[in-house]
Amino acid sequence: MGRKIFVSYKYKDTDVYPLDGNRNTNVRAYVDKIEDYLDSTDDIYKGESDDEDLSHLSDDTIWEKLKDRIYDSSVTIVIISPKMKERKKTDNSQWIPWEISYSLKEITRADRVSRSNAILAVTLPDSNGSYEYFIKDNSCCDSPCRTLKRYTLFDILRKNMFNQKQKQTKPCDEGKTIYYGDSSFIRSVKWSYFVNNAQSSIDKAVEIKEKIDEYDICKEV
Repeated sequence: MGRKIFVSYKYKDTDVYPLDGNRNTNVRAYVDKIEDYLDSTDDIYKGESDDEDLSHLSDDTIWEKLKDRIYDSSVTIVIISPKMKERKKTDNSQWIPWEISYSLKEITRADRVSRSNAILAVTLPDSNGSYEYFIKDNSCCDSPCRTLKRYTLFDILRKNMFNQKQKQTKPCDEGKTIYYGDSSFIRSVKWSYFVNNAQSSIDKAVEIKEKIDEYDICKEV
């Protein structure tokens, strides 16, 4: 039986690398591509379904539709893109933080409880094909590592990374700390990795979710 997956993303962000040579590529084009890499039994719930126009609806009505889709899912994929976060707006006035918050909460409706979703962050390449606005490949203690620029993210994303209660760490040069193992409840991968390892990436997120008590979880925006 397939999984029901909700995808949280900034629809109109166009500062991403062109897909199939299309210079007008936006984040939604990448979201549509996700289905090509998943098991055929998986169901994808997007903020807007194909050919669905929500622009005429009130924010309250849109939020009720989003909550229904998140409630009925067990995995949330958060798409990290260069302009995902609108700098002049507070986190609680943007959709993505609320979608993550609702994904993490245990919601009771009638006699059914929806448990916290597994969450995977997939980072898209920017218009130059670079991931360094968030993920920078690095060298730590003479070994390959990566640096995550969490300050660029919404607080609820930032607080659910490197939040394992019993962290496996090692001090390195210049006061740096290396984290090992499943240090983050919300694991992040590059798009280039995801397209070749979609199922295993989601399976890993589910595996981490089964150990949710081992993490300090932030559920509020």
